[in-house]
Amino acid sequence: MTKSVLDWDHYRTLLAILEEGSQSGAARSLGLTQPTIARHLDALEAAAGKPLFLRSHQGLLPTETALSMRSYAETMAASAAALARAASGDSESPEGTVRISASEVIGLEVLPPILSELQERYPGLAIELSPSDAVEDLLKQQADIAVRMVEPTQGALVSRRIGGIPTGAFAHRRYLERHGTPTTLADLSAHRLIGFDRQLPYVRDVFKAYPVFAQLRFDFRSDSNVAQLAMIRAGGGIGMCQIPLAARDPDLVRLMADQIEPHLMTYLVMHENLRMVPRCRVVFDALAEALIAYRGSAAKTAT
Repeated sequence: MTKSVLDWDHYRTLLAILEEGSQSGAARSLGLTQPTIARHLDALEAAAGKPLFLRSHQGLLPTETALSMRSYAETMAASAAALARAASGDSESPEGTVRISASEVIGLEVLPPILSELQERYPGLAIELSPSDAVEDLLKQQADIAVRMVEPTQGALVSRRIGGIPTGAFAHRRYLERHGTPTTLADLSAHRLIGFDRQLPYVRDVFKAYPVFAQLRFDFRSDSNVAQLAMIRAGGGIGMCQIPLAARDPDLVRLMADQIEPHLMTYLVMHENLRMVPRCRVVFDALAEALIAYRGSAAKTAT
């Protein structure tokens, strides 16, 4: 190993090359010149004492060394972002940046009006929203607050149990007019069904509660809940949807309400170190209140 001194900019370049597959792509994504990227890579390889990428017709292929460095560089990236958010805040008032991680459906369909109202009340708040079904690690500071559909197990986290968000089988009126309305689970085999491509934990729970689902063939498959919801709204078939979300669209019809109603157990989570930070506390409390109200709105939905 040499005594080369590397800083965060070098490792940010490493991540960009890993993600983009080329020095030119990394330069574009970071807003740097290609010679700067090349200098960073030379310094990284000098420090490592071996090549980090192999040149090929497909671009730069990472070596085992580069791949082994990736998780550490990602941790540095999360820490740098967290430092920037901490520096943006005010110790006395709810100002600064808060990063929220949530599932695609919650992040894109449920949170925007909640966050809009929150920023009206606190103009100094800046929100970063990461809508993804991947569970971001709060201990590694990938987000400040997370809305999760899995129970948190890490001890350094503060969590609030929102409760089970009920889901049901729905189809657009247009689809039912064309193909008829199923009245039993057995009838579903004669319909176009919308579901997941892989057996994610939630899917396995549904199959366990409703074994008949495991025998069905899905005509449209996607691991994106947003893509499934879009297909239901387009009249493409029958799929699962959160009941309070479907209630907003009068053209979505709930099917077999007395036979299908799995629940998505939901938790709001935050690192315990942030519980007394004004901007995080305000966002956490507002999300908890709004999500509990959202879950409770399902009780007002006609079946």
